[in-house]
Amino acid sequence: MATAGSCCAQHIARHLRQAGLNYFVTETGNPFAPPDIVEKYGYGVFTARYGNIYTSRQLLQTIQRAYGVFEPIDDKWTGDGDCIVDPFRPRIQPGGFISIDEFELDREQHFCSIRDAIEHLDVLVFTLGLTETWFSRTDGAVFPICPGVAGGEYDETRYGFVNLTVADVVADLKEAIRYLRSKNPSCRVILTASPVPLAATAIDRSVLVSTVYSKSVLRVAAEEIAALDPGIAYFPSYEVITGTYNRGSYFAQDLRSVTEAGVSHVMRLFLKHYAKGFEVHVDEAMVSDHDRNNAVRDSMGEALAVVCEEESLANF
Repeated sequence: MATAGSCCAQHIARHLRQAGLNYFVTETGNPFAPPDIVEKYGYGVFTARYGNIYTSRQLLQTIQRAYGVFEPIDDKWTGDGDCIVDPFRPRIQPGGFISIDEFELDREQHFCSIRDAIEHLDVLVFTLGLTETWFSRTDGAVFPICPGVAGGEYDETRYGFVNLTVADVVADLKEAIRYLRSKNPSCRVILTASPVPLAATAIDRSVLVSTVYSKSVLRVAAEEIAALDPGIAYFPSYEVITGTYNRGSYFAQDLRSVTEAGVSHVMRLFLKHYAKGFEVHVDEAMVSDHDRNNAVRDSMGEALAVVCEEESLANF
């Protein structure tokens, strides 16, 4: 099982490992490095070291770039101290790359790992996160974060903003899955939608409105894609976390972070339906006390910290 997607998708890998499933990782860190350093540099968080893939278009272009089908013109940014930043993985290398040679060698290894994943995975679990994205006006390359936030410099003559529609997301996913199957005909796909609300919006309106738009588009698009054939499925993690029946108890006090109770509920259902014979081991006492104990809620929120570039936009 391979994973990709938004920041919320980072929880899936942890639970797949805990359940004893073969979580497929093709880009691994140095085995002698401490686990926290390996994770800090993005190894094992997803199947390959691509960081968060927030949009359907970013997924499609990530696949195309790995196979040399799409070669963006704007393929490197300058960061603090003149370091090199990967525009498509801006937070993957803390402190940036020290030279162009290091950057290019790492990127080639990264693309090789993506190709390995695509050609050998059995199931891809992809979590749709956002519809808002920034793109290059030159060739349409999309970025996981606004240029200038984590590297590069924003120039409205070079970059633009787009809010994807249902038709856009459906078209992107169709093409991405078509390309996946051209390399791996038997692969299956499970789509999910991130329940995490937007931290900020580039549209002149309340972020609440943008959140509902974005999640609605992603949910409808996922439904349309899942209806295409039996090798594509939609799993309702969004509904489990945001459903009114849980009275908001699956969100931490920041009202964005998903708690351990919520993630565990989602993964128990996921494994029940997609991996019979496996189960997630959870401290049920902690989960049952969650609704009544704010201290437990806070500790859960901290335990589920994830790397999320989008949070940087709130102060940009």
